[in-house]
Amino acid sequence: MSRREIYKDKLQFDYFSDTYIKFEEDFYKYSAMDVPLTFLTDDILREMAMSQKNYFKLNKENSKDGRDHYYNFKIVVSDENKVIRIYRYERHSF
Repeated sequence: MSRREIYKDKLQFDYFSDTYIKFEEDFYKYSAMDVPLTFLTDDILREMAMSQKNYFKLNKENSKDGRDHYYNFKIVVSDENKVIRIYRYERHSF
C-alpha cells in the first residue's frame, strides 16, 4: 500500500474557515513558488502526517525573503468521522 493510499481522504485542511484564508494569505505573502497552493495541499498534509509534525516549512530557497518560514497547525479529529484529521492553521513564524 502506498503512502498516498494510507492517508487518502483522512487528512484535511479546515478549508472553509477564516484560519485557512489566513493561511493562504501568509503562504502567498512569503512564497516565491510558481505553483499555486491548491496543487500543494495534499502533499503538505501527507508530509505533516508522515513526519508526525503539526507544521511545515517553506524553505529559504522557495521564499521571497530568503528565510525559512514555518506554518503551524492544530490537529483536530473530526466529530463526524474519528478517522479524519483536520489541520487548522494557527500561525506563521520565521
